[in-house]
Amino acid sequence: MSEQHIASAFDRDLEAVQAHIMKMGGLVEVAISNAARSLETRDEELAQQVRQGDKEIDALEDMINEETARVIALRAPTAGDLRLVLSVLKVSGNLERIGDYAKNIAKRTTTLVEAPHIGSSAATLRRMARDVETMLRDALDAYIQRDAELAQDVIRRDEDVDLMYNGLFRELLTFMAEDPRNITACMHLHFIAKNTERMGDHVTSIAEQVIYLVTGERPTESRPKADTTSQTV
Repeated sequence: MSEQHIASAFDRDLEAVQAHIMKMGGLVEVAISNAARSLETRDEELAQQVRQGDKEIDALEDMINEETARVIALRAPTAGDLRLVLSVLKVSGNLERIGDYAKNIAKRTTTLVEAPHIGSSAATLRRMARDVETMLRDALDAYIQRDAELAQDVIRRDEDVDLMYNGLFRELLTFMAEDPRNITACMHLHFIAKNTERMGDHVTSIAEQVIYLVTGERPTESRPKADTTSQTV
């Protein structure tokens, strides 16, 4: 088999795998949006759709892992090609985790159906989710276009998500201190906020993978991290 034929076969295999990545990314974007909307509107049916949809996300990750292993075994990629193949595994793994966090948000939504809205938490959580969703879309665009500059911009924007999380965390503490009856709802809302913040971290990891894929080096700048809640007493 000629080297040119092997190269073209590798390209076809990789295009097929990356098509699954983009499908998976699209499903995860929808999961983020629907999880946030189900919480804001207390829509149990929509929350259940998010939980059911996670099965398809998981199935796609399994398929990507299998096809990537087959590409490595059959094509024996080296150097830059191997880095590209391995990036697929990293990206799909991060997407799967984001999908899990969206599912966890949907699970907690069902426990909050009868709970009153707490302060501005609904609006803040919706804004956080919208920002993470946009970051994910841009990170995937950067991945397909091999755009390191766009990926770096995504990394910077994660700080805004952290700042919103910090503000909401403090607001929820205030509501719990003022009225113990708010504690249960506030605890659920805090876990939802933390899940959303963690989704942003995984999107950032995808963006960092793009930079590594394009440059061959990890980002030199420290990732901006504005989550200070671990320092709260």
